[in-house]
Amino acid sequence: MRRLRTIARRSFLIGSAAAVGGAVFGVYKYRQPHPNPLLNELPEGASAITPYVRIDAQGVTIITPRAEMGQGIHTTLAALVAEELDVVWDSIRVEHGAPGAAYYNRALLQEGVPFASLDHSRMAEGMRGTMGVLAKFMGIQGTGGSSSVHDAFDKMRVAGAAARFALVAAAAERLGVHAAKLRTADGAVIASDGKRLPYTELALAAAKVQLPDNPPLKPREQWRYLGKNMPRVDMVGKCTGAATFGIDVRLPGMVFATVRMNPAIGAPIKGFEATAAKAMKGVLQVVALPGGVGVIADNTWRAFQAAQAIQCDWSGPVHGATTAVFMEAIDASFVDKHQDSRIRNDGDVTKPLPAAKMLEAQYRVPFLAHATMEPMNAMAWLQEDRLDIWTGTQAPTVARDQAAALAGLDSSKVFVHTQLMGGGFGRRAESDYVLQAVHLAKAMKGKPVKLTWDRKEDMTQDQYRPAAVGRMRGATSEATVQLLDVHVASPSVLESQGGRLGIAMPGPDKLIAEGTYDQPYGIPNYRATGYRTPALLPIASWRSVGNSYNGFFMECFMDELAAQAGTDPMKLRLSLINHESSRKVLMAVAEMSNWDKPLPKGRGRGVAFHLSFGVPTAEVVEVSITKDGVHIDQVFVAADVGTALDPRNIESQLQSGVIFGLSAAMFGEITFANGAAEQTNFHQYEAVRMGQSPKIHVRVLEGGGPIRGVGEPGTPPAAPALANAIFNATGKRIRELPLRKHIDFA
Repeated sequence: MRRLRTIARRSFLIGSAAAVGGAVFGVYKYRQPHPNPLLNELPEGASAITPYVRIDAQGVTIITPRAEMGQGIHTTLAALVAEELDVVWDSIRVEHGAPGAAYYNRALLQEGVPFASLDHSRMAEGMRGTMGVLAKFMGIQGTGGSSSVHDAFDKMRVAGAAARFALVAAAAERLGVHAAKLRTADGAVIASDGKRLPYTELALAAAKVQLPDNPPLKPREQWRYLGKNMPRVDMVGKCTGAATFGIDVRLPGMVFATVRMNPAIGAPIKGFEATAAKAMKGVLQVVALPGGVGVIADNTWRAFQAAQAIQCDWSGPVHGATTAVFMEAIDASFVDKHQDSRIRNDGDVTKPLPAAKMLEAQYRVPFLAHATMEPMNAMAWLQEDRLDIWTGTQAPTVARDQAAALAGLDSSKVFVHTQLMGGGFGRRAESDYVLQAVHLAKAMKGKPVKLTWDRKEDMTQDQYRPAAVGRMRGATSEATVQLLDVHVASPSVLESQGGRLGIAMPGPDKLIAEGTYDQPYGIPNYRATGYRTPALLPIASWRSVGNSYNGFFMECFMDELAAQAGTDPMKLRLSLINHESSRKVLMAVAEMSNWDKPLPKGRGRGVAFHLSFGVPTAEVVEVSITKDGVHIDQVFVAADVGTALDPRNIESQLQSGVIFGLSAAMFGEITFANGAAEQTNFHQYEAVRMGQSPKIHVRVLEGGGPIRGVGEPGTPPAAPALANAIFNATGKRIRELPLRKHIDFA
């Protein structure tokens, strides 16, 4: 049995290959492109040369099929196409586009394999290739895992270059000249005599041109937009209030709804008494839902009020009653039968090291909410043989297919109109709120039904980041680390999410242990083991997923080992890291923060390094001890993204990741009583306020490796860097989050 668990990674490989099945051998089928979703409802006079480019009389529209949650991805993706298409930036329009398998995310599945991102062995690359094949056949359009730029960098530049090829070919046909004699600039094909043919005049003819598989791409020295600080395509609309988020959608004749679900998450409802609610002004219907009840009214406020007037007979909890019960289950998982993975096992962590000094520590982190500023919402309009949905979603094809099944329609009859999102962080990869809207639309067939959750519902019906426990053992001698043995236990996010999709996991959940086995520390005896806690309650991806807690475990323990070894924490890390780009980000953050310059009494600084999603990131947090508690003064961040497509946006994303990570480290905690979350709003689930926010300094490095995204890598180092800074300033070592349980913040 033990041997079976030690080869859990092999089980994953075999299971995944079996899942691909004939896809591995169906080369012809694999090479066939997915249908262009723009052709389904193409306006008259418009042309869709590729799934990413639509041209009509008004100009060029670029389709950017990843969720825009504030991270600026629509700007970066649009720039990939615009660069190769040769259009004026200010002239383009940008849309999310309709869901379609053509927009599948290959990188999301490829990076899910249980190998370190720095592992480019034949086995690792072969498995990534296999998962890329599977990704195409599954056709899932999704945003997550900091994968958008990584996935799109080649394919969207090719889409722009292919569209440009077709437009030039159409112009050559019209002018009766060879295409080589033509050039493009600012949205037009230009002949040698200076004659300009705008793309708008050529688009219909260009749509008939056979597209090349591998059109030539511009070398970096010719880039006009990429590598520059680009104006955000959504900035003006968001700053003026003109941008339309899911919660802003309005349609003629629409009605308004909300839901009230069993506070004991996932538990059913026995029944309800709604006489009083139905008698309230503006109430149109009260609808039974799985696990709760929905109210439809003539405005959202009246729906909110009526929902609270319903007397509900709730069933008791099905997942356990209290936080203590959940944490006991996690603690009990550190046994062989729950071992999920052991992806790294270098040297021998069991052999005696007589000259070394041993250290053991245990760390704990709580459940966390996504707490997006915009609560969950969706508009559903069910007509005779058509269902339209307007919502913010990170997984539009999944939402479409699940909604189709619920409505009894073919997926081709369901149209998801993806909106801007006021935050996602993984929460909007779920479809529960979309399906509730469909339930309500079935009760009001023929009318658009706008569902909005109130804040309490949003906070207490989340699918949370799981709690986790890390048990660490290490040994030091001669001012270095000789042994590191990491054990992490947590419920499985992939098991929970896969269950909601009807997908069984073929092997281990690498997310439990990610951020432990894949760090570039050259420690001779280094083992990382993940333990899967049996399911406790529904959980989901949360910004940086397993890295969000394993970064805290690993980097706080590295500081403890440095203290035991009597060496500087920065110096220790630099001596152990065997990856050049990772060393450079550490050296950069040391220089930025003046690490070697002592701070006065009452101040402290801490460092943390973490490699996640292929992006080595280092952070230094500087704090002051005041009469009101710890104040965070400055944070220094350095990260290597391979190639910086939009440096200013990357800087913003890293700053965002820091604030997100600090908020969780200082305050974030969801607790449970009677199976229900106890935190109901931001007064109980706080975030860093403006007065507490530090000045954040960012340096973006370009090591020339694979291009990577930065939506998540800034988050994992924030908590350990802060905890290490508190130790440096106070001598107090804190091994549990949130930190405010042990220290005050100013």
